[in-house]
Amino acid sequence: FDYPFFGYTKAEANLMDPQIRALHELAWKALEDGGCNVAKYKEKIGLYLAISDNVKWMAHTMLKKNENVNPFFMAHIINKNYASTLISYNLNLRGPSFVVDSACSGSLTSIHLACRSLLLRECSIAMAGGLRFITDTNTAYFHEEGMISSKDGFCKAFDSDSSGTISGQGGAIVVLKRLEEAIKDNDPIYAVIKATASNNDGKRKVGYTAPSVKGQYECIKQTHRFANIPSNTISYIEAHGTGTKLGDPIEIEALNKAFDNDTEHSCAIGSVKTNIGHLDYASGISGLVKTTLSIQNRQLAPSLHFKEPNPRIDFEKGPFHVNTTLKEWKPTNGTLLRAGVSSFGIGGTNAHVLMEEAPKVTKQPASRPY
Repeated sequence: FDYPFFGYTKAEANLMDPQIRALHELAWKALEDGGCNVAKYKEKIGLYLAISDNVKWMAHTMLKKNENVNPFFMAHIINKNYASTLISYNLNLRGPSFVVDSACSGSLTSIHLACRSLLLRECSIAMAGGLRFITDTNTAYFHEEGMISSKDGFCKAFDSDSSGTISGQGGAIVVLKRLEEAIKDNDPIYAVIKATASNNDGKRKVGYTAPSVKGQYECIKQTHRFANIPSNTISYIEAHGTGTKLGDPIEIEALNKAFDNDTEHSCAIGSVKTNIGHLDYASGISGLVKTTLSIQNRQLAPSLHFKEPNPRIDFEKGPFHVNTTLKEWKPTNGTLLRAGVSSFGIGGTNAHVLMEEAPKVTKQPASRPY
């Protein structure tokens, strides 16, 4: 961690939550990749982040006495709730600065809020994402039948042998901009977000921690309406796909309903959790990055560990099939490549993002070579 670059002392950096350190670096790398020099950029930049709890790190640092760090400041650099404003301060980002907490859907909800902020012109660039590190050295778990943790250490989304998910680590931040301005500024554009939506299940489910067919359906359908895009032009869904006996069947039922139970259409489905595990608050952004790379490379990555469909999932009442091999991705019905990304949090906050490939921009050649 290059602590002087971000304006911290070595003692402060040592105490800082490693997640907050990494988010500083991801924010800078994202701006570099987007071609934005924050020292010269005059418009407002917003920052929307979702970070997993790191209670043991807080306990670990609070037990330490450090005469070189002010205790009041220390309380901020070990607390995830200050991650966004710490970065905004050090990089001089003057747009809205939030930490979003909607559990597992946090980072995709941050994308939703960032897009709204751009549409309302609260900022000209919005950065959004999330991160989850496990700083606990005891990473084993006890499998309990019917609970979220897998019995064998694998996430087998939509498979008959699925028994839950596993924990993963990682994170990402993406740079968002209004499309017409990104084109005008010759920015690298990996994909376009056509619409986002978020809602909550309310009490329309068997329990607080359970998912809801109606809640998920309404969230997904709302993005189709916002974008004014027919569902039969969407050819890939990056699912929440936790591999739980309860969650997977509910998710497919909601998707079938959102796609009007269209059995004539064919749409691939997958879950990045089978590759890297469940990233908790960062699970949504990991799915969005995977989908963005799929769009950019025009290839669908395999969803792992799928052999036979879970008998509780009614794949026959909709267009979906699990993509198990790396394959070329071709548009459906003569349209652009289009995909949806879902993320659902414990407590019922759902988020869905509808994406499509970036328009082909003809760049004017320079009038002279130098």
